[in-house]
Amino acid sequence: MSRRSGILEFAVLGLLRESPMHGYELRKRLNTSLGIFRAFSYGTLYPCLKTLVANGWLIEEPGSALEDALAASLAGRRAKIVYRLTAEGKEHFEELLSHTGPDAWEDEHFAARFAFFGQTEREVRMRVLEGRRSRLEERLEKMRASLARTRERLDDYTLELQRHGMESVEREVRWLNELIESERAGRDQRRSSPEVPAEQGDTSGEADGLPRRRDVPGGTPPGRAGPDPSADTTK
Repeated sequence: MSRRSGILEFAVLGLLRESPMHGYELRKRLNTSLGIFRAFSYGTLYPCLKTLVANGWLIEEPGSALEDALAASLAGRRAKIVYRLTAEGKEHFEELLSHTGPDAWEDEHFAARFAFFGQTEREVRMRVLEGRRSRLEERLEKMRASLARTRERLDDYTLELQRHGMESVEREVRWLNELIESERAGRDQRRSSPEVPAEQGDTSGEADGLPRRRDVPGGTPPGRAGPDPSADTTK
């Protein structure tokens, strides 16, 4: 499985964990809620769905009359199949949510993981955020070193593009720092709070550490950090 298809499967499972959907609804959610999938088409989505069904993680069900009517009005044709997450699919998605290895820190995979942080346990969120920050700090160090080596050979516009890329990475590092501090503050607050009933306690989807009124720095989605000047642009 390619990394790209793995991200799509992860996102599809996450969306279907929220509620069953037909193909049109899934594609719309992927395009609107998860911007990294704007370029995906039905030709990419349906093979993914067939793979997930074959693995036993999804089942296909007939759509209701209301769903079919809605699909007909929006997509121009009837949608007869609704995809529902199975118990095995839910278990598999929860295993993916718990993964905190290097893949979770990469650009597009991190963006998909962050989109489902509301369903992710706090400690896992912390590990993913800290891993992403470390990865970007390494990238930033390489970018600075590359810029120092090539500065004299770059024209003004290329130099400005290099600086823009660095500033984008610096903004995301600052954003990650805020998220990490907020997660820590939320965790410390819960540790110092009195016991609460189980139904009022923490859930995997609780994100009470999230900073308020904060967007991704510069309007740039996670993982879209701008150009990397590590490549010598004078060639």
